[in-house]
Amino acid sequence: MEELRRLEKLQSVVSAISYHGLLSEHEASSSRFISELVLFLVQPCGDLDVDSKLVLVSDFIPKVSGPLLDEISRSIQRDGEAKPLSTSSVESHKSCVKRSVDPYASQNDQGVVAMVGLDAMKRANSTLEDFSRSYFMFHQLEIGEPQSIFRYLPVLSFTESFIYQMDALNEKIVSESQIICSSHGWNAESRVLFETDPLKPLGDVLEREGLWTHRIQQEFNSGKEYWALERKLCHALSNKNKISVEDVMRAIHLKSFDYRVLNLLLYKLRGVEVNELHMEFLSVSEFLVEVADDLFDYEEDVIENSFNVLRMFVGMFGPSNAPTELAKRISEAEEKYEEIMKTLDPHLSSNYKRRCEEATKEGGKVSGPSLGTWNIPAVISDEDAYRAAHR
Repeated sequence: MEELRRLEKLQSVVSAISYHGLLSEHEASSSRFISELVLFLVQPCGDLDVDSKLVLVSDFIPKVSGPLLDEISRSIQRDGEAKPLSTSSVESHKSCVKRSVDPYASQNDQGVVAMVGLDAMKRANSTLEDFSRSYFMFHQLEIGEPQSIFRYLPVLSFTESFIYQMDALNEKIVSESQIICSSHGWNAESRVLFETDPLKPLGDVLEREGLWTHRIQQEFNSGKEYWALERKLCHALSNKNKISVEDVMRAIHLKSFDYRVLNLLLYKLRGVEVNELHMEFLSVSEFLVEVADDLFDYEEDVIENSFNVLRMFVGMFGPSNAPTELAKRISEAEEKYEEIMKTLDPHLSSNYKRRCEEATKEGGKVSGPSLGTWNIPAVISDEDAYRAAHR
């Protein structure tokens, strides 16, 4: 977690120096180097203040030469303490970021170790509770029996917590893209991070535990694609650029990839084949849930510049037509939902309906689609003004 916090600090440095016009359109590796240097300069060092550090650096830099650095690099190499400092390939910078996410990535003999923080575990609890109450029934597991929960809880909790950490980091990048963005919609440091595989440490853990499958790999790819679309769409919307219906619908379908990962893990943990009918039904349900959640969180998502399907529809179709266009997609999904539900086991169908009713009464984020009339909030036509008024 310490490495993840350091990566977040580095992200803040990039945003700050870019905001002040101190970082031009460099390639990712150059921007990272400058950001690392700034981050190093602001770290405490004895009784030196910032001005003293700047004087020292200004006096020292002109005395440094390429041959000197090469000599130091070779010396360090001989001691087995580091790789050559002159390495400047893109792969080396990707590796550097990879180690920031997983500080043990270079220890191949020990395997990759993914870490999760206590805060992420706390925040993942609501998803795990919802997943247990809504999905366990599809595995003939009783939510009221503790052994059904605790038997699988370690793997499910660790997985959801790790995914949550990466999702939170991506949301931070999207939020900060409002301050300063490159021509690609996100700054250089972010580009380096997400050109790597942020879910690989988790995948390595699952593989080591004998839980890795091709289907889970596909859902990991869905997660990475969703994060990329989230950055792309939120940046485009903030800059009044055109966005496509295909991208928005693709993103909303991908968004629940973590639930599908948990579901596939549960099949693997139980040692049974994946039930494709159940997966198809839950996929439609997940779409409706994501839409319902986005409607519930609409105003907050506008303030935070987060992906939200209603925000996107307003951007595509305008304030007047957005609710109608979104309602069409909801109706189509509801028809498919009802159609597939008729093919489910009657007892399972009844239990799932009951769970949806419970979730609706409890409010907030739920796994079942909303019952009754959909409530589409009043759209916000001027997001900039709305943010300014609520910050």
